[in-house]
Amino acid sequence: MTRRLLKTIRLDGTDARVFECAAEPGEWAIPGGFAFADDSPDGLTGKRLQAFRCGFLGLGSFGWSTLVTVAEASDAAFDLAEAALARHFVETYGAPTLEEATAAARAELEFGAGLCEGPINTLLRLERKLEEDGVIERFRVVKPAAAQNHARIWDLTEDDG
Repeated sequence: MTRRLLKTIRLDGTDARVFECAAEPGEWAIPGGFAFADDSPDGLTGKRLQAFRCGFLGLGSFGWSTLVTVAEASDAAFDLAEAALARHFVETYGAPTLEEATAAARAELEFGAGLCEGPINTLLRLERKLEEDGVIERFRVVKPAAAQNHARIWDLTEDDG
């Protein structure tokens, strides 16, 4: 059986320059806002601020990606992503038990899966802000430019030689 999950994608080298740790293309991903729970507004600067503002958390490297795409994932892939995130919760955030960490990981993955309403390969971006009411996350579909906006830069012709 398959389900939909978010997967990191890199269109250029920007992520490697703007994030402390950039996710590798093709990692399963979640929004990852929990990673900033202990940050104060004054502590969010530089590359950490950039990750806060627009980063999705990759579940292989635990690095950040500006864009994700809707992708199909097998149950086995979901289970592996869940296990990796649960271990991360224990090792990095001090979750009290692996069982509790697994429940939290499942909830994070299911939240991310809930963002996968569009067709496969739909690109998504994230805008995260700190407001008086707390952290606000907005998810946007990245739509390709209309075909008529592109200039033709070459033609194919038959070679008589």
